[in-house]
This record gives sequence, structure tokens and C-alpha cells, in this order.
Amino acid sequence: MPSAARVRNNVVIPLHKLEGTDATFFTFDGLVDGKEHIAIGLGDFDKVEVPLVRLHSECLTGDVFESQRCDCGAQLEEAIKKVKEQGGYILYLRQEGRGIGLYNKIDAYALQLEGYDTFEANQKLGFADDLRDFEVAAQMLHTLKADRIRLLTNNPNKVQQLEQYKIDVTETVTTGAFISAGNHSYLKAKVLKANHQIDVTSDDAS
Repeated sequence: MPSAARVRNNVVIPLHKLEGTDATFFTFDGLVDGKEHIAIGLGDFDKVEVPLVRLHSECLTGDVFESQRCDCGAQLEEAIKKVKEQGGYILYLRQEGRGIGLYNKIDAYALQLEGYDTFEANQKLGFADDLRDFEVAAQMLHTLKADRIRLLTNNPNKVQQLEQYKIDVTETVTTGAFISAGNHSYLKAKVLKANHQIDVTSDDAS
């Protein structure tokens, strides 16, 4: 089990994305990687027996600027709605570019314009396909007493890592397929090379 952490603070903040929605933002001391990750409690997060949880890695280009190169922004909006309805947490993790950082992610975008897929671009820059370690997510969940969860994800690696760190994932809930002409190749690579559960045959890619 990950080392102990503690909740540093929790503050209720109204969200503009969903009018009338209040979210509880949790900060932590003692996280294993020393970064400023946050947990966002939505709906009846403190009352449901098995909360719905989304591990969302930070994506400045997608989350803030609505980039069409990925599906991150659309997944975050979906997660806010679903977690609010069902009760649970979004863990917003400071893991830009699957852990390589913002500048390196932009460098990887440049390589993708040359024809490399998202994983090949990372490798060209000297990085592994995915540098993320979800021990810190498990640590946050243990701190929040959320040892049994339903996980909102298409990524089997998240399930495997959380279970490795003693989080009981009772159910996997897949996200929608947010496919466009700009991100179809990106999503197809995630399916073929990382076994993500996304139907990339959708006509939405037109």
C-alpha cells in the first residue's frame, strides 16, 4: 500500500461548466511524487458506498484550449457530468503528456506532424510510451477512504496499477468515443498500442 498522506485542505468551489454545481477541491500533504495533484468531489461523493472515479492527467492544450489533437477536454467534461450524477471523485493529476511534460509534449506534436504516432513521437524524444505511475492516485484515494471504486476509463493500465496499489476496482465504466478528423490517428494508436477500449471505427472521424 502507498505511504500515508493527509488532506491538507478542502474547499467548495462552484463550477461554471455545470451551472449550479458545487465541487469540493481537496489538496494533500505527503504525496509520493511531491506534486500538487488535486481531488475533486462531485455529487454525493461522501455518501455513496462505491464512488465513481476518473483519473484525469492534466492536458493544458485539451482541457483549457480545447485542442482537437486529443480527446482530453471532452473526456473531462463528460467526467464532470457523470461523476456529479453518480457521486465520486475526479483526480486531476499533474502528468502532462503522459508524464513527459508540456514542452516535450509540444515537441511530440511537431513530430506527429511529420507522420509519427503519439507513441513513436515520445520514443523519438527518448521517452517511454507512458511515464505515468498511478501510485499517487492510489495514495489520494486511500487518504479519502475510497478503497473500493468504480473507475471511469478506457485504459486497462490504470486498473492494473490501482489494483497493484490495493484499490479495489469493482467496475470499469468506459468513456465516450470523442473522435474527430484531428484526433482519429491519435486514438487509433492508443487502441492498437495500449489496448484502450475505444471504438475508433465511428463515422464521427469524418
